Amino acid sequence: MTTPTPTPAGLYVVELVGGVLDGQVLDVTGWSEDERAGGALLIAEVGLYGPGGRADYVQRPGDPARWDWNGDVP
Repeated sequence: MTTPTPTPAGLYVVELVGGVLDGQVLDVTGWSEDERAGGALLIAEVGLYGPGGRADYVQRPGDPARWDWNGDVP
């Protein structure tokens, strides 16, 4: 697994923690600070809502390189 760290250009990848995408890395290159602060609804084929459902991930307070699972949504 890649350790989530800023790239030399200040762009980021983040580690997803918890939920069905636990341990995966999300490329947020080009996302603004506001976009990163809003988190992400990511397609998750395996989850509470099955294929087409989404996993909600939000920035961990005090550790923006890790995003915590916030639940599944249809």
